[in-house]
Order: sequence, then structure tokens, then C-alpha cells
Amino acid sequence: MTEAAVHGLLVWAMFALAALTFAALFLVTAPYGRHSRAGWGPEVSARLAWVLMESPAVLAFLAVFLLGAQRSATVPLVLAGLWLLHYLQRTFVYPFRIRSAGRKMALSIAAMAFVFNLLNAYINARWVSQLGSYGVDWLLDPRFLSGAALMLIGWLINVHSDTILVRLRAPGESGYKIPRGGLYRWVSCPNYFGELLEWLGWALATWSTAGLAFAVYTAANLVPRALAHHRWYQERFDDYPAERKAVVPLVL
Repeated sequence: MTEAAVHGLLVWAMFALAALTFAALFLVTAPYGRHSRAGWGPEVSARLAWVLMESPAVLAFLAVFLLGAQRSATVPLVLAGLWLLHYLQRTFVYPFRIRSAGRKMALSIAAMAFVFNLLNAYINARWVSQLGSYGVDWLLDPRFLSGAALMLIGWLINVHSDTILVRLRAPGESGYKIPRGGLYRWVSCPNYFGELLEWLGWALATWSTAGLAFAVYTAANLVPRALAHHRWYQERFDDYPAERKAVVPLVL
């Protein structure tokens, strides 16, 4: 079997994984962050867990990308830059911004995310630098331009929304407050909305089934979690804004 055939099977496996994840997360909310709870095995520092589980999206992606025949071509380099814009921040900046002192994450959850990120890094990096084909004229194609714009807009929304969350607590404070400002005016999880835009943009910019599989998986993972966050806010705060949706402004 050729590598292209194996790659295709792995892409379809991700679509299947997205369907399973979507169904499972409506039954069981993933136990990390505000939904953390006992019973999922040994725990490690939440900050360490974030760095470890996200690291394949940087390190494995770079390793696979650099093995590709098109690793020095213009378009693959631009696409890799867009990918790394998100994941360098998510892996090596975000975990050190959040106020996670004393917080733990189940090692089993971090391990599952680590394995997923390995798979995702391989199928996307291998497509971009080896199996896909992009001439330099792709940079002027409407699919690339709209996709790259969506990625950048989504990234800005994601980082800005995370910044609002980080600033909710003063040093030494604990507990939760209602976030306000930015897209929190309309949704409970604008950070997730930003990620949905990013990976929809990636699917367009790469115009690939690998990119589409990741966009679909992102929605399957984040939409149920956003709905769980939304219910959590409504149950915890009597004055929670009734007009807010969960993740997509005015829609969901």
C-alpha cells in the first residue's frame, strides 16, 4: 500500500473519530478545566499537561514537514507558518498565561490528546509538504486568501478571548466570574468560536481532506464542550446574560 493510500485511510479515520467524539461528549463532559473531577486516574500539573499534550502539534508537525520534498517551497512554508502561529502560542505561551497554580489534569486525558495531536500533525504536515501540490499562484487563489483571512481572524478572537479570561482573576484570587467584553457579549465561549474559524480557514487554505477532517473534528470536540460551559455558567450565575449563545453568535 502506498503512503498516499495510508494517509487517506488515516484521514477517514479522523472523520470517524470526530463522529465518535461528538457522540461521546454529549454523554460525558471531558474532565478537565472547570469540569475536572476524580476517577480518571493519576493526575499531573495542568500546565505541564498542556505543554506535553500540545507539543506534537509543533514538534511532530515540524519533523514531518521537514521530511517532505516540498519543505522549501513557498506555499508549504506559508501554510506551515499559519499552523505554527496557532500552535506555538497554544503550546508554549497559553499554558503559562492561565492561572493554573495547584490545578491538575488527569494523565489519561493528556495522553489521549497527545495521541490525537500526533495523528493530526502527521496527516496535515505530510499533505502540505509532500502529498499536496501547490504552485506559488495558490497564494492568490480565493480559497487560500479567504482561508488565511479566517485563520488570522479566528486566531485573534481566540487569543483576545483567552486574555479576557486570564484577566478575570487578580493574583491570588480563585473561583469563577462572568467574563465580559469582546465576543463574550454574544457567546459563552468565543475562544472556541475563534478556533472553529481557524480550522475552517485551514481547510479552505489547504483545500484538502486532511484539513477538512481536522475542521470537522474541532467542531465535534468543541461544540459539545461549549454547550457544557454554557449550561455551567447558567447554573452557577443567576444573573448570567440570557441573550448569550454558547459558541456561534446569534446561532448556537
